Amino acid sequence: MSTDPYAWIEPSLATIHRADWYRSVTPIHGRSGATVNLDGQCLTNFASNDYLGLAGDDRLIQAAIAATQKYGTGSTGSRLITGHRPLHQALEQTIAQLKQTEDALVFSSGYLANIGTIGALVGKRDLILTDHYNHSSLKNGAILSGATIVEYRHNDLLQVQELLQQQRDRYRRCLLLTDSVFSMDGDLCPLPQLLDLAEQFNSMLLIDEAHATGVLGHTGAGCVEHFGCTGRPLIQMGTLSKALGSLGGYVAGSATLIDFLRNRAPSWIYTTGLSPADTAAALAAITIVQQSPQLRHQLWQNVQTLQQGLSQALMDLPSAYTLLPSASPILCLQVDSPATVLQLGQTLKQAGFFVPAIRPPTVPTSRLRLTVMATHQPEQLQQVAIALSQAIAR
Repeated sequence: MSTDPYAWIEPSLATIHRADWYRSVTPIHGRSGATVNLDGQCLTNFASNDYLGLAGDDRLIQAAIAATQKYGTGSTGSRLITGHRPLHQALEQTIAQLKQTEDALVFSSGYLANIGTIGALVGKRDLILTDHYNHSSLKNGAILSGATIVEYRHNDLLQVQELLQQQRDRYRRCLLLTDSVFSMDGDLCPLPQLLDLAEQFNSMLLIDEAHATGVLGHTGAGCVEHFGCTGRPLIQMGTLSKALGSLGGYVAGSATLIDFLRNRAPSWIYTTGLSPADTAAALAAITIVQQSPQLRHQLWQNVQTLQQGLSQALMDLPSAYTLLPSASPILCLQVDSPATVLQLGQTLKQAGFFVPAIRPPTVPTSRLRLTVMATHQPEQLQQVAIALSQAIAR
């Protein structure tokens, strides 16, 4: 028997290597944008969640600089003790205005927003129904809550209804959890039907708008607006780190909900507040989303261009490849094995395109994940479709 309690780590890491699941970070130099410098090579960027191209926008940068000069670099503590700034309140009011809710609460990350909110809403006497494809933060928030967890098949409304009929009466409270845009597939949740079921069975519904905020809906408010569900009772969570180009998470909903979370969400109560720079950058980003709808229009035009290019270039795909259906700027090509998807990603990199290879356990099946930005040029979208077709042909 080994006397080293850490001896198991090295063979476990070797197992990850053998399965082609090993991951490592890749340094990117310069500002975020439609092109990036990766290891000295200029690549067209299809790996970013910066859908509107705001992470490198001068207006966000100047807002962050001004806030840093006024308030310093950090919030220095929990907002309940030493860390609250007027900027935080302004951002929360702006988010509530965008989402058309009574109030909002800003967390230091989207992950913290989910685990803190779920744990505050339900506990050991309660039930959670969660989509099988939900983000890790939703799944781990459910585990940490101590509630009974039942996963339902991806977007399977019939199973959700059956589970509610069978189990709802056994529990004090019930919480339905779903992403609005599923980040590794690109499809949307059936929000109106889920809301109907939640109301029918006296259940709460939390929707994760991380990849929808700033992107979907007439004003960029997200999937709730996209489906015409604004004003219906639900809990809206989202992030500031994707289309809004900053960092942090938020929860939007009724004034009573937000007041309760201020008093019961441990990942907000016991965490240092969002930095002044990130807060100001997010504020500037929401202003741009509201005042510059042409950015969102350009994004959706680019999505349509790439979808058409991929459909034409990949018309005669071998059975090992499947272009997954998408209603978002996330377009995924499912591939039969981790080794193959890694090889395709490397071939595309050599051709000048940064397209991430996503593998288990992040997703059930390997895939290339292309994310579209408003700042992509039409020729970049056409060229990546051709390059992917050529890579597969090899």
